[in-house]
This record gives sequence, structure tokens and C-alpha cells, in this order.
Amino acid sequence: MPSKQNSYSKPDFWSQKAFKEGYPARSVYKLQEIDKKFGMLKKGDVVLDLGSAPGSWTTWLLRNLGGTGKVVSVDLNPLDSTVKGENLVFFQGDLLSEEIRTKIQQNGPYDLVVCDAAPLTTGNRTVDTARSKALVEMAIWYAGQMLKPNGNFCVKIFQNGNQQKELLKMKEIFASARGFKPEACRSESFETYLVGLKKKVPGQP
Repeated sequence: MPSKQNSYSKPDFWSQKAFKEGYPARSVYKLQEIDKKFGMLKKGDVVLDLGSAPGSWTTWLLRNLGGTGKVVSVDLNPLDSTVKGENLVFFQGDLLSEEIRTKIQQNGPYDLVVCDAAPLTTGNRTVDTARSKALVEMAIWYAGQMLKPNGNFCVKIFQNGNQQKELLKMKEIFASARGFKPEACRSESFETYLVGLKKKVPGQP
């Protein structure tokens, strides 16, 4: 049986497809699948992509905005050199810093917030899921603060016992919140996605 490391390093169908279609990473097809199911992105949207490097999600968003709208992309690391667009605003820095938070806010509010960020993994599932939970909570905060009413949201989470707690938080913010695991996720991966649709108007039950 091949090791997990070998299966991750071997280019699979999605990795090869991403290379052929000009995306930096296979993760693009997870967003494509989520959008196909939930209809999250609209032409002309203003979108916030959290933890965006190397830039596959940012590239897909730019290609599907229809020439209008804007993608604000943020990561500690730079985007791949192929990720470019007139509608792209990129900030390199820490999402927890006040400076970056202010820049993000100045370019909003947003119709869609997406986050495919993953923590630096240790191989210890308990540690990795705890780090993932912290990223999810940060992304939910951004969605709650920066989304327009009726805006949409999705975030990656490592599956664990806290998933339902995060969904409960999202149900306070969104009319609908649920988990979804795209087919493009590796079979051995324990990542999944939380999707929030139609941010509630303040005061709405």
C-alpha cells in the first residue's frame, strides 16, 4: 500500500488537469465544485480570498468574474508569478495584523469571502486540527465583519469534533450553513469545507 507521502507527491488527475489549465495547484477544482453546487460567485462580485498563495483560487475567481468586480487576495507568502489580473489586489502579510485587516476593510465590503488556508502540518492530527480550527475561526470573523448582507462564504477545515460548533457559529451569521466535501479532495485527506450562504441582515433572526 503506498504511503501517504508518496500519494501526495505523485501527480494525480486533478494535479495534471490544473497544470494543463494554467492553475498553480489542484485545489482550484475544490472551489469550482463548491461554486457549481452552491452558486456562490456572481459576475462583478467583490471577493476576498484569505490565505490565497500560491493563487489557484484567486486565478479561478479572476477568470470567472466576467471582467468586472475585484479579487482581494491575502497571504503571508507571495502569489505564483503567473497569477495576474487588472482586477487583482494582493496584500502580503499576516491576516491577524491590524495593518492587513485595515487594508482588507478599505477594499470591501465583499460579496464573497473564501478561505482555503491550511496550517503548517505536523503529522499530529490533534495539533493539526487545532491549528485548522484557529484559521477557521479567523475566517468566520472576517466573513462576519466584511461581508455584505446576502454575501456568501466558504472555508476549509480539518474534520474533527469541533466542526459542528463552527457550523453553529455560522448559522448565527448566515441563512444557511453546512459542510461539503468536494470530490477533488484527496481520498486520504481529512479536510472538508464549511459553506455559509446569504449573510443575514443585522437584526434578522
